Amino acid sequence: MKDATGLLVAVLAVVVGSLAEPNPDADPDGGHCIGSQCFAVFRHSADFASAQNHCKGRSGVLTTVRSYVAHDALATLLGNFSGRFWIGLHRLTDCPNATSRLRGYEWATKDAESDFDNWTPDFDGSCSSPRCVALSVEDELRWAQESCDARVAGFLCQYHLKYACPSMNQVLSPEEAVVYSTPLGFGGEDLRSLPPGSIATTTRSARKYVCFERWLPAPWSCEILEGGCEHKCAVDTDHDPSCSCPPGSSVNPVNQVTCEVTPGDPCASMGCEYACLEGDDGVHSCACDQGFKVGPDGRSCVDFNDCSDKRQCPGENFRCVNTVGGFKCECRLGFKMKAGLCVDHNECASAPCEHMCDNTPGSYKCSCYDGYRVDPDDPNKCELHCGKKECTAECDPNDKFQCYCPEGYIAEERDPHTACMDIDECAHSYCDHGCTNTYGSYVCSCQKGFTLVNEVFCEKNEDEEEEVEGSGGDVTTTPNGHTVSTTHGVAPTRQPSAVTAGGLVAIIVCCVLFVVLVVFLSQHILSRRGKVEGEVTFKAPERGERPGMHGMRSEA
Repeated sequence: MKDATGLLVAVLAVVVGSLAEPNPDADPDGGHCIGSQCFAVFRHSADFASAQNHCKGRSGVLTTVRSYVAHDALATLLGNFSGRFWIGLHRLTDCPNATSRLRGYEWATKDAESDFDNWTPDFDGSCSSPRCVALSVEDELRWAQESCDARVAGFLCQYHLKYACPSMNQVLSPEEAVVYSTPLGFGGEDLRSLPPGSIATTTRSARKYVCFERWLPAPWSCEILEGGCEHKCAVDTDHDPSCSCPPGSSVNPVNQVTCEVTPGDPCASMGCEYACLEGDDGVHSCACDQGFKVGPDGRSCVDFNDCSDKRQCPGENFRCVNTVGGFKCECRLGFKMKAGLCVDHNECASAPCEHMCDNTPGSYKCSCYDGYRVDPDDPNKCELHCGKKECTAECDPNDKFQCYCPEGYIAEERDPHTACMDIDECAHSYCDHGCTNTYGSYVCSCQKGFTLVNEVFCEKNEDEEEEVEGSGGDVTTTPNGHTVSTTHGVAPTRQPSAVTAGGLVAIIVCCVLFVVLVVFLSQHILSRRGKVEGEVTFKAPERGERPGMHGMRSEA
């Protein structure tokens, strides 16, 4: 029962912990900007650390309230919200300091500068008092000490702006209302200051403006929110950006961004993705931009493989790379662009080889010093190689006793140098059947009717109907009937036995019977010998008695 209770507590702890972490993608529930400062309220239950991390993740900090202006901004922002909200005020020292304005607390910006304070009358100045601060509308936005682990109703984030755009209500006609949206995630109609990237849309004419040091009318740069266009933004190096609409509709002449259906247009019902064109026969059909072609449905546009045209990228050592809607020319591997040409890149300059490097057109080749050969597992590295029965070891010039031999050789100290001697692996019965020693390695082979497996073992072919008698010569047979030989770089870990399991059992049984028989015979012989000696002792004559007179009384 205790285990079940512990599991339930653990699950609840995980659930509570997840609830304490606000969704990082959640938009704020309101915002307000004054000058170069913006404030946002998040109604997400969280502890102080989670709230601080959330604000930081959105390029902000927990709110500072350094002046009456900031205090009034929070009053406007929290007017309709109840509950306590974290601000960026917390205490790092052990005890409060009643002599300072912030009472020993500091802002999330790691400073204690402030022209304003609004502590609750019941401020606790003891060392054990809570270390974080929250406020609420119910308490007239007074700063109340709160445990940092407590989950309050929400938190307030603050953002510093490099510049801001003023409200557009002052420059538009009174009957034209404006709706704002900001990159900080909040919007509305009553914003007085807007951060960069904010969009203003008039409710009557649907004109759009973007805040970029000043209000720019749409269509603006196509790289920013598609220029404000409802459909697509077109770029023309000779003209300003312009909006385009799907076939069957046209751009609104007033706002230049929205699309309106053209009455009686035959393309309106075709649903072309890019364009609708009228042919010579008067029939309309869909068309696509350069680099695309009409898809199987006759409406969508799919990428066209421009590299299918062999005339693309005709230069020497060039290659064509297809891109979405086009292609690009690149140099082949091993070449680099220089003055519009693809010239060979000297890979050896970066020293890719362990020993020697030879540059080749578009590539390179590694080679090794005498006594070495290219490592078969890595063509850029070299390994020791002898190739004969005996060779001189490779020794450390600073330590003559630290010597190395190629694989398959063993070091033998001599005067005045150390030699590497070839190891006869065949002497250790590494192979199931036949073995041929080579310099630095060995080759296994199998009798006829067997197949070499894992370069060491011999398995009988399944299609063999009769067992092959005699050795018949050692060959290495593969499943397809070909004869091969395999060179080994390392010795196998299993040594095949020359005695079968049945033969081994028979030998053991015979040995046991022989021992039992010997013991039985020994006991029998010793028993007989003891009995004979006993009889001889019983019949022996006493002193002075002649033989043959035993048991007879002598007469005087």
